[in-house]
Amino acid sequence: MKEKILHSNRNGFAMLAVWILLYLAAIPVAIIGANTTPLLLILGVLWLCIGWIPFLGFKVLGPQEALVLTLFGNYVGTLKDAGFYWVNPFCVGVNPAANTHLGQSGDVDGSKNRGLTISTTLGGQSTQTELSGKKISLKIMTLSNAKQKVNDVLGNPVEIGVAVMWRVVDTAEAVFTVDNYKEYLSLQSDAAVRNIVKLYPYDMASNVDTTGDGQADDGSLRGSTETVANRIKEEIQNKVKEAGIEIIDARITYLAYAPEIAASMLQRQQASALIDARKMIVDGAVGMVELALEKLKDDGVVDLDEERKAAMVSNLLVVLCGNHDAQPIVNSGSLY
Repeated sequence: MKEKILHSNRNGFAMLAVWILLYLAAIPVAIIGANTTPLLLILGVLWLCIGWIPFLGFKVLGPQEALVLTLFGNYVGTLKDAGFYWVNPFCVGVNPAANTHLGQSGDVDGSKNRGLTISTTLGGQSTQTELSGKKISLKIMTLSNAKQKVNDVLGNPVEIGVAVMWRVVDTAEAVFTVDNYKEYLSLQSDAAVRNIVKLYPYDMASNVDTTGDGQADDGSLRGSTETVANRIKEEIQNKVKEAGIEIIDARITYLAYAPEIAASMLQRQQASALIDARKMIVDGAVGMVELALEKLKDDGVVDLDEERKAAMVSNLLVVLCGNHDAQPIVNSGSLY
């Protein structure tokens, strides 16, 4: 069902003046009818009894708000621009997600946007039942569901949290296509996060294809957060497009290994970093030893045989690669 915007009903002030004048006119009509014609008396009294009904058709909309109207179950149209409107008083505003407040910002839940509300307490929890006020917010809202525990492509449990920026673009589809568009968005967001996260390793891993082209790549959750977030956004948009919702952006707000393996993975990362550091130190030390031997030979400082070169290389590597400062031993005798 496509959205139908009502433009010709922004006549609230004119209709307010008309209905007030008609209601006030019923008083002298009843008085005149009491002295002259009983028919005028009946009409005047009847209008005084039911003349308040047209006043139920007045609607006020603020910026970035919409109201979906139905008349006896049939979709009439949507009021979407800010203003003072008058519609058929028997039209009813429809918003199945009016009382749904997820972990998000931007819900139309201020007192000025709500109708009569009854608060009750049951089991120590306060609940609110909204009797009127079915406005739909057209603002950009942020949905931040609870963190999820998902296994990555290698089977490691990962905790991830995603914030989704969204807004309603088609009020008719949002109201009539799904039962509750806010809950629908929340569930589809969780499903999309699971579908995308399981395609990536947490850290860069070999022989892993994250793009689906059959070739191994270097994609990872930690190193490709922008790519992962964009894929999550596209996945959610494909699911909620039929509900009249547009996904503006998606961002990863939390990413970590699950607590049960976090310590082990930290040790693994530390070991990997230590190996890389040692490799760099050894490469540098070998280069320095080679340079020292060449310098001694070119300057003719000392002529060493292969055995003495091996001993010198061993000593220099111990000094350059050791974790502690070397303790030199002075040899006052002959090298031979």
